[in-house]
Amino acid sequence: MKATLVLFVGVVAVSFGSIFIRLAEAPPLIIAAYRLGLASLVIGPVALIRSGQELRALRCRDLFYFVIAGVFLALHFGLWIASLNYTTVASSVILVSMSPLFVGLFSHLLGMDRVTKWMVGGILLSVVGSGAIGYGDFALGGGALWGDILALGGAVMVTGYLLAGRRLRQRLSLLPYISLAYSVAAAVTLLLCLLTGQRFTGYSSTTYLMFILLALVPQVIGHSAFNWALGYLSAPLVSVTILGEPVGATILAYLILNEAPTLLEIVGGATILSGIYLASRQEVVEVVPAK
Repeated sequence: MKATLVLFVGVVAVSFGSIFIRLAEAPPLIIAAYRLGLASLVIGPVALIRSGQELRALRCRDLFYFVIAGVFLALHFGLWIASLNYTTVASSVILVSMSPLFVGLFSHLLGMDRVTKWMVGGILLSVVGSGAIGYGDFALGGGALWGDILALGGAVMVTGYLLAGRRLRQRLSLLPYISLAYSVAAAVTLLLCLLTGQRFTGYSSTTYLMFILLALVPQVIGHSAFNWALGYLSAPLVSVTILGEPVGATILAYLILNEAPTLLEIVGGATILSGIYLASRQEVVEVVPAK
């Protein structure tokens, strides 16, 4: 029950992410760098004070997985944030939320979990749903379809992040895990910004406020809630909770941005979410020692 409550809080928090991104007038990589960088500055000192001994006891194998998790997280944000420049909030968050299907598939390929008939059925349903969204966005123009592709790429990237995080969270507590994962991801996005010549200053006060809110609400609260749950629940189950984000984000986009979803987005989104739910029907919750 405690894990379920934490996951619910996480879903509500991350639902605000796409709204804050839309209100921030800055390039995608800069938004990602500020989000991850500020979150690292908030969590890092706390982790050093409370979990310094655990950080010093990290093995080379742990650091390897941290690098993998951080790189995947940076790529996830870079692709997903960029998608919001091309397609609607509803299409973007629905497609990026297909990560549970990729988690299940790659878990099977890596020998961590097996693909069941429910997973196969869920994948087929989600393919149909994403096709409906893609068809509707194609009618809006090639840019919207490109945004859909970027969002799907973000879903693939967050899959790698969740799988790497699952291995680490089985033996590490929350604070050292998220501190290092966010810091590596922040360093990757910072490097990409420097390589592409992005500017870090000169934005509006509203944009800087959105940077702060992105770091505190969806990142520190939302993603940390998901990472905490990885210490108690399996990666596929945690990823399935992302089902709630498209619903919350779509409602918030309508209320705040006056962006109503189209009929094909509603039908395609419902089909995708049904597919993800179907894929999780036989999910087995794996309990590990609390951290």
